[in-house]
Amino acid sequence: MKTISEAMAALRARLNAQRTRVATQPLGPWQRALLVPVRMGWAVIQDFLSGQLTLRAMSLVYTTLLSLVPLLAISFSVLKGFGAHNRIEPFLLQTLEPLGEKGVEITKKIIEFVDRIEVGVLGFVGILLLFYTVVSLLQKVERSLNYIWHVPTERSIPHKVRDYLLAVMLGPILVIGATAIIASLMSTSIVQSITAIGPLGHLVELAGKMTSLVMVVGAFTFIYTFLPNTSVRIGPALVGGIVAGVLWAVIGWGFASFIVNSAKYTVIYSAFATLILFMIWLYLVWLIVLLGSAVSFYTQNPHYMGIRRESARFGIALTEKVALVAVHAIVRTWYQGGDPWSADRMARATGAPMPVLARVLEALEAGGLIERAGENAELFLPARPPEDTALKDVIDAVRRDEGTGHPRAGLGHAPQAVEDVTARLDKASEAELAGLTLKDFALGDETPEGAAPARKPPDLRSA
Repeated sequence: MKTISEAMAALRARLNAQRTRVATQPLGPWQRALLVPVRMGWAVIQDFLSGQLTLRAMSLVYTTLLSLVPLLAISFSVLKGFGAHNRIEPFLLQTLEPLGEKGVEITKKIIEFVDRIEVGVLGFVGILLLFYTVVSLLQKVERSLNYIWHVPTERSIPHKVRDYLLAVMLGPILVIGATAIIASLMSTSIVQSITAIGPLGHLVELAGKMTSLVMVVGAFTFIYTFLPNTSVRIGPALVGGIVAGVLWAVIGWGFASFIVNSAKYTVIYSAFATLILFMIWLYLVWLIVLLGSAVSFYTQNPHYMGIRRESARFGIALTEKVALVAVHAIVRTWYQGGDPWSADRMARATGAPMPVLARVLEALEAGGLIERAGENAELFLPARPPEDTALKDVIDAVRRDEGTGHPRAGLGHAPQAVEDVTARLDKASEAELAGLTLKDFALGDETPEGAAPARKPPDLRSA
């Protein structure tokens, strides 16, 4: 046993030495090109093994079962106005293709349920409940993607209603419309003539499959760009969409192979076999969505690779530095007339960990030092004149932040020696920062004569 433990300790030492060497030595372009995908893949695997993605995927399966028929009913009503409601069934058949005959059976049942729903006779309350069921699904998807993107806040209620309804109304038109256009092109006489020619027919079939894959990638890319309550660049979203599209094709093929050999499950589960297989497929679909979103996140935020969410710990000193950096950026931009900062852009520009930055911004907002602005309330501006606000207020706001603890939690009776030291620290901080306003701090050398000397903001990247 001692030999095994020594061998494991030696292996860990070698891995740590290798990690240190890679982190300290400059990498060539080929080494970097190979290392980044490996690190990203390992980060996504760690997120998967942590269990949160699987739990959220299972939660989304339950919500999807409740929301699927209302969602299709609303889509059916929208598409009926464009005369394209007959395309819902082919779209479902294509989506459930890995289920084989079970997919055909499930599609027929869903279409029967949708046909029985008459939106016109539901009444106002019924229509509201119908939309609420659909909105609850999109809200849960947004929460799951926000978790992956380290975004603590959701959309405001007016923006949820606007964005979700826009997705419900336009999404089916775009997806099913594109499917109809491709189906029409594939059924033209010219394409049919080319298909009849031996090798060219295989090329046309391959082109059709690739076109379907491109549509799937486009759908994933749209989800990753639109649903998270943060600014996602199109490049990282496309990378995640491509990975999710490939996983969709590979897992779909594997699941179809599993269905072919699943006769024994039908014997075991009898009438429930179809429902169970459908739930497994939904679980895999949502897991693909979440894994692709994780790839998009790490593509846009590579500095998060190697930091496990549950083991990340941030000290008080870093929290205060993040607060100073945030205030410096917001106030300086305010005087220079630049574009206001969002939390996402500030995290990318400064390297601040998003969990720390989000909590700091909430503390500063609760302390009345900054306020939200912009259409989605994602921009930050000074809440009061910086020239009349002491820098000490920033430190106090961060230190008074109670976080998510119990409101009554705290020290009941601290020893007098502790109270004395705490008072001395407060007095020293107040004396050191006396007369220094946010304007002096943010403008530095540009501060007019006679003002207190400004201190430069800390370098967060070296913290």
